[in-house]
Amino acid sequence: MSETTAVAREQLLADLKAVVADSEELLKATAGAADERAAAARARIEESLRAAKGKIEALDDEILDRVNEAAKATDHYVREHPWGAVGIAAAAGLLVGVLIARR
Repeated sequence: MSETTAVAREQLLADLKAVVADSEELLKATAGAADERAAAARARIEESLRAAKGKIEALDDEILDRVNEAAKATDHYVREHPWGAVGIAAAAGLLVGVLIARR
């Protein structure tokens, strides 16, 4: 995992924690009456949710790009080395078969 992805994941986790904290505050504030504190808490929750959704979408796009790059690299390798790819697939199949047989 790249450093950028790890930092983004940590930031997303922090944002989600903020959403939870704001949600708890909203529940406490609205337990008594709907006043200014409740409106302010709702506004913070909405902003936290927008920020979290934006970061999730950005991470989703980054992951999709990486998957596409990996698929292209795999396709290129298989086209350049078809017998090597067959050998790797056979070895992987053998390994999975041995692991399944051990259970």
